[in-house]
Amino acid sequence: MVRSALLALLIALPLSAGEVAVTFDDLPANPAIAPRLLSAIVRAKVPAIGFVNENKLTSNAHIEVLKAWHAAGLGLGNHTYSHRDLHEIGADAFTRDVIRGEEVTTVILGARPKWFRHPFLHTGKTPEAKQEVEEFLARRGYRIAPVTLDNSEWIFARAYDLAKNAAARKRIGDAYIVYMDAKLLYFEDQSRKLFGRDIRHVLLVHANALNADWFGALAKSMKKRGYAFVTLERALEDPAYRSADAYTGPSGITWIHRWALTAGKKGAFFAGEPKTPQWIQDAAGIRE
Repeated sequence: MVRSALLALLIALPLSAGEVAVTFDDLPANPAIAPRLLSAIVRAKVPAIGFVNENKLTSNAHIEVLKAWHAAGLGLGNHTYSHRDLHEIGADAFTRDVIRGEEVTTVILGARPKWFRHPFLHTGKTPEAKQEVEEFLARRGYRIAPVTLDNSEWIFARAYDLAKNAAARKRIGDAYIVYMDAKLLYFEDQSRKLFGRDIRHVLLVHANALNADWFGALAKSMKKRGYAFVTLERALEDPAYRSADAYTGPSGITWIHRWALTAGKKGAFFAGEPKTPQWIQDAAGIRE
C-alpha cells in the first residue's frame, strides 16, 4: 500500500527541468497590448528582460511602455536601434546602430543597458566580423544575451495577428503551448546529450499580441514541467555558458547548437527538432 502510494506521488510530481531566464525581443510592445503582456509577466512572477529597438519609440505612449516595464522591476537591454542585420550591413554600420539604440533606454535606466541581443541571432558570418563586434560590445560594457531555447514563436504570432475571430486565435494559442512544450523537451534533451545534465536555459520570445494573451499559459506550462524562473544573470552563471563558441555562418541558431558544432558534433546529434505545424505556416503566410 505504501509503495503504491509513493509511486502515485512520483508520477504526479512535475518533471524537474531546472531554471530558465525569459527574454523578450522587439520591445516596446504595441501600447494597445503592452499592459496585458506586462500583467501576464508580473502575475507569473517571471523576472524577464526585454530587448529594445529604439526606432519603435515613435510616440510618448511607446516610451511609457518601457517606463512601465522598468517600474515593474523588469530588465531592459539593447537590441540595436533598428533591428538591422549584422550579416547584411557589416560591423561598422552595425556598431553605430548599437550606439544609437541605447539613448532612451539609458535615460530610463539611469545607466547604459548592460545586456545586448543580436537581431536574428546573427553574430557574424566570418570570425573577423564576429570578433570585431564582440570586442566592441565588451569595450562598451555589454554582455551578450545568448539563447538556448530557440523557437519559431514569431510565426505563430503572425498567424495570431491575422486570425479572423476568437475561435481561430484560441486554436492558434493552444497549438502554441503544445509546440513550445515540444521545443522545451527537445532542447532539454540536447543539453543533456551535450553536457550530461540539465543546464540553466535562456528562452527567447517576443513582445507581441500572442504572448500578451498566452504568456500566462506558457509560464504555467513551464512551471508544471518543473522550471523555476530566474534572471538572465543567474542563468549565465551556469558553466555551460563558458563553452567555446566558434560558430560563424549565415544562420541564427541556439547557443546549444553553436557549442555542439564547435565541439565537432555532426548531423545525427541535431535530429528531431520540432517544426512549426504546416497549418500555422499557412495561416501566417510564412515558410519555416
